[in-house]
Amino acid sequence: MLDGRCELSNNKAERCAKSYAIGRKNSLFHASVAGAEATALIYSIIETAKANKLNVFQYLYVLLLYMPEHKEDPDAVKTLLPWSDFIKERCTGLIDVETITPENKPQLPI
Repeated sequence: MLDGRCELSNNKAERCAKSYAIGRKNSLFHASVAGAEATALIYSIIETAKANKLNVFQYLYVLLLYMPEHKEDPDAVKTLLPWSDFIKERCTGLIDVETITPENKPQLPI
């Protein structure tokens, strides 16, 4: 109550956790721990993209476009984080998956 930067309610945090609660029933069908970890990873990526006001589909598309080639390069991974300028330029507007394909994607600015 003394710190004006803190929110008075936890509604924002609860809204982020809502997608986990809705998908909780799907967790009953994970055949392994690795499957549950993969689901948690995807939920984390999606919620982080939402928190950074990105188009989630476009962000996942860009990640899947660049990550196979650059997953071992720490500088490239930093460029693909949701708060980077490269991602904000490509994932805040409408999606155009027909012009940006694996064959003609722009180079990653590393």
